[in-house]
This record gives sequence, C-alpha cells and structure tokens, in this order.
Amino acid sequence: MKTIKILGTGCSKCKAVTDLVQNVVSENNIDAHIEKIEDIAEIMTFNVMSTPAIVIDGVIGIKGRVPSKNEVYELLTK
Repeated sequence: MKTIKILGTGCSKCKAVTDLVQNVVSENNIDAHIEKIEDIAEIMTFNVMSTPAIVIDGVIGIKGRVPSKNEVYELLTK
C-alpha cells in the first residue's frame, strides 16, 4: 500500500490536487492511503516552501503546482 500525503494549507490549488489524487487512486484501483496535511509546521518538516505538494512513501513527487492526471498516475504506478 502506498502512503500519499498531500501538503497544502487549503487553497483552491491544494483542494484541486487532493481531488485529482483521489480520482486517480479510485479510477485505477490503486492500493493507497491518502492523508491531507494542512499544518504549516508539519509541512515545513518536508522542506516544502511552495504548496501544493504530493509526497509518496516519503518522497516528494510534485511541489508548487497542480499536476496533470497523467503525471499523478505515473507517480503512483512507478
């Protein structure tokens, strides 16, 4: 099972990334646990200065932008 953390303070881009990741996971039956992290102090522990960011199994995959659906799929299936 993959552990996916979505880092963001709740802005519209952060919400869009959360929805996108949830859609890709459910559409492709990917075994994953999705966690939304909105606490600034916890986000800073990842050394992420611009959100939204996607962290998969402890590795930052994307930060500072909303990725395409294909990008998210590629990250989750590699």
